[in-house]
Amino acid sequence: MRLLLMSDTHVPTRARSLPASLLAAVDVADAVLHAGDWVDEATLDVLESRSHRLLGVYGNNDGLPLRRRLPEVARAELAGVRFAVVHETGAAKGREGRCVERFPDVDVLVFGHSHIPWDSTTAGLRLLNPGSPTDRRRQPFCTFMTLTVADGTVHDVTLHRLPPRS
Repeated sequence: MRLLLMSDTHVPTRARSLPASLLAAVDVADAVLHAGDWVDEATLDVLESRSHRLLGVYGNNDGLPLRRRLPEVARAELAGVRFAVVHETGAAKGREGRCVERFPDVDVLVFGHSHIPWDSTTAGLRLLNPGSPTDRRRQPFCTFMTLTVADGTVHDVTLHRLPPRS
């Protein structure tokens, strides 16, 4: 099963639309996980219409219309791997310990907020932040992640760098 992870799309405040290469990746993914800060409902509508399966949460920049449509935490078992998606996990210092305590029944936690890619594993919990495909902040590139899951195992976690917007 091919998964695409994204967060912090911030459309239309940081970009007018999602990058074409990201949308192409959505089209071939078996599931898309979005860790919040959509900003507008149109982006949610686009991803709902193009995704085979969409698992998303709201972020701190998402207003009431998105909060009515999305949960704060989403969970799903995909190909035998237990996923949770949340927007914020707090400061980097102590993040892993806090997340292990908060999500003891999860194999992979997808999160966002910082726009900084993250990939770590502690006490059996893998934490993944795909960065942002539209707002790199202090990072050299805008990013998203892909991975595959099969038979209860995560494979081929890849951070994709997007070309600078023109």
